[in-house]
Amino acid sequence: MKRREFITLLGGAAVAWPLTARAQQSAMPVIGLLHPTSLDLLAERMRGLRQGLKDIGYVEGENVAIEYRSADNQLDRLPTLAADLVRRQVAVIVATGGPASAFAAKAASKTIPIVFIVGDDPVKLGLVGSLARPSGNLTGINMFIAELAAKRLELLRELVPQAARVAVFVDPTNATTIESTLRDVEVAAPAIGLQAQVFNVTTSREIDAAFATLTRERVDALFVSAGSFFADRRVQLVLLATRHAIPATYPFRGFVEAGGLISYGASLTDAYRELGAYAGRILKGAKPADLPVVQSTKFELVINAQAARVLGLTVPPSLLARADEVIE
Repeated sequence: MKRREFITLLGGAAVAWPLTARAQQSAMPVIGLLHPTSLDLLAERMRGLRQGLKDIGYVEGENVAIEYRSADNQLDRLPTLAADLVRRQVAVIVATGGPASAFAAKAASKTIPIVFIVGDDPVKLGLVGSLARPSGNLTGINMFIAELAAKRLELLRELVPQAARVAVFVDPTNATTIESTLRDVEVAAPAIGLQAQVFNVTTSREIDAAFATLTRERVDALFVSAGSFFADRRVQLVLLATRHAIPATYPFRGFVEAGGLISYGASLTDAYRELGAYAGRILKGAKPADLPVVQSTKFELVINAQAARVLGLTVPPSLLARADEVIE
């Protein structure tokens, strides 16, 4: 090779190397989002997650990408979906919708950072070693869903003081949340003069059948447990409760916005904003083990005044005064 040709080739390589390096540096980090039900349910919560990312300096499509994986209520698919995200070599996995997603992600990787959102104590669940200093590659948000069962029953009784029997809808596939919820309900219900009747429901058809039983046995009120299954079917639940004139309490405001009577629970917008912020901090180099589990501090009482009127209920002024929002 002639000296001039060699210099030209070397010069071209010198130019190419920085270009390659810049291309690698400018490649967007990818967040893998794992969810147990339909992405339609998640859409309304993504506003909070995207805001949390934005607070840290990340905007989807501009400097971060998100790979979505949804199990569409088939929880046995979650391990496969989590493994797919690992093969995709995402920078962080965001496990939404409860413990099932978190456990699937944890089993899929011991190295990729994982940020979860659950409704029960993650230490008791076995996801982290402690709240202050999570061990391994996981951290996340605890929304205290299960711990609010007693408070939700008290609010329902205040709104429907004549109620004697309350149906409790639970999803038996969501074992961790059920255990805490039923434990609290079994203690709280008798203390305020309520008799609780538990219904295990896992399909839309079983929801229909349960409401038929409620009507036939003249149950006075309904307590809908937390969980992605019920959130995904909130319209069906609200419509049936209205059709059968059954006052019902729900875990999140989305049910009340769909026409339900009353909800009390953690602010999903705030929780998912924290979720996004933690994902963003990890993208910037933070380690999950150094990020304490965030515990929700904002809880919302939302009442649908129109739904109350349809049911012939008068909302007590004391309850209205404590409500974070009254939907007319």
